[in-house]
Order: sequence, then structure tokens, then C-alpha cells
Amino acid sequence: MERLNRSEKIFKVLSYLLVGAFGIIALYPVVYAFSASISGKIAYETGQIVLFPKDINFEVYSLLYEDKGFWLSYINTLFYTFFGTAWSMFISITGAYALAKKKLLFRRHFNFLVVFTMWFVAGMIPQYLNYTSMGVANRWGIVVAFGIQAYNIILLRNTFEGIPTEIEEAAIVDGVKEFQLLSRIYIPMSKAGIATVTLFYATTRWNGYFWSRILLTDPKELPVQVYMRILIENYQAMFDDMPVNLSYASDSYVYAILVCSIVPVLLIYPQIQKYFAKGANLGGVKG
Repeated sequence: MERLNRSEKIFKVLSYLLVGAFGIIALYPVVYAFSASISGKIAYETGQIVLFPKDINFEVYSLLYEDKGFWLSYINTLFYTFFGTAWSMFISITGAYALAKKKLLFRRHFNFLVVFTMWFVAGMIPQYLNYTSMGVANRWGIVVAFGIQAYNIILLRNTFEGIPTEIEEAAIVDGVKEFQLLSRIYIPMSKAGIATVTLFYATTRWNGYFWSRILLTDPKELPVQVYMRILIENYQAMFDDMPVNLSYASDSYVYAILVCSIVPVLLIYPQIQKYFAKGANLGGVKG
């Protein structure tokens, strides 16, 4: 018994050390990006920035504050994230609710079609041609066209299937209609799974880059991720026209945008994290 307790203590210590190491590894890029954004030019260019900033100044954030293009792209990203996530959750919840019903006609076939889209995709070029022919190359097209992910529907479907049928039957006896059954019973009893899927969709929307870069042609509709990429490609030319004796490095401007782009995620994620493990387990236990 004493040996077992000792082994458990060793296991816990090793577990905490391992998790702590992974946490430091994950946190380091964020800390470094912030430090690089507020450090002086000489300190950055001579490689003195390892973790903490040196020769601190916030001039780069003042420059960023006056960058109208950045704030327009930031608003666009908020738009895509909010409306895109709301649309995705509406489609996913209603679709998963229908697929969870055993009385649904051709239920097995519909479930197979959803899973089939996870196995096989048409390819990048057919997808691009399909999107352009459907008129997706605009703000609302990006919101609507990328509204569904099969994995998230399956996750919600499994969560809904975990709700006892006795509760549904009792509600039907009391005269509850289908929409009321979804809004008053299934959704409140599936908060963990819904919060998890919402986090998945919101993160995907916030970090959306590839298709936005390819499809969107209007600079006023670009999200912040695309704006940051274009800036990285052209920022050196922008800083070549500025005075040589700047107190900050040109890379610091890019790091400042990076920091601002991840702040909402850092603020929101801890609020939803408590639902994450529970929601993923509830939705993933069934096939």
C-alpha cells in the first residue's frame, strides 16, 4: 500500500511537470510576441529579446492605433466570427437535433452522408470553382458558405442522443411541441456540448485565412489574418519610407498586430474552457 501511494505521488509530480512544461511552451510565443512589440529597435535587432522586453516603448501601438486598414480588418473579423458562428450553430444544432431522432425517415442514410463529407472532398480547384460560381466571393458569402463542419454536427448529435428519452416523452405528454422540445429541453441539457462546438466554430472563424485570401477581392472585406499576411509581404517597403532613426524595429509592428489579434481569444477561451472537456467527452463517446 505504501509503495502504491509513493508511485501515485511520483506519477502526479511527473504529470504536473509535464503539463507545466507544455504550458510554458504554448505560452512562450505569446509572451515573446508582446515583448518584441514593445521593445526598442536596437534590443530587438541585436537579439537581446529572449522573454522579457528591453528598452520598452509603446510607439508601435500608437502607430497601429492610427492604422485605419487594421481596424477595418479587425471589424471584419468580428463580423465573420459573430455572424458566422451564429449561423453555424443554428445549422448545426437543428441538423444534429434532426439526426438524433430515431424516427427520422432515412436517418441512417443522412448520417452516412454527413460522415461521407469527412472522408472525401472534391479538392481545392473544384471547391474554388464551385464557390465562385455560387457568388461566395463577398462578405456574406464567406459567412454562409462555410457554415457547417461535419465533425461538429456529429458531436452535437451524439450529445443530443445522450439525453434520456423519458424526459422527451414526458414533455410530449405535457403538450410540448417540437421547437419547444429543442429550445427548452435539448439545448439547456446540452450546454457543455454546445459551448464546445461554439468554441470550435468561433476559433475557426477568427483564424480564418485561406479561403478569405483566395475568394475576397475587396480590400474593405478582408479579415485581420489576411491583412496581417499582406502586411508581412509588404511591410518592409512601408518602413523604407519612414525615418531611419525609429525607436522600434519594423518587425515590432507585425508583432503588435499579432498580439491584438489573439487578445479576444485569450479573454474568451478561459470562460468556455470549463465546458470543453465535458462537452468533447459527451459528444465523442458514441459512434
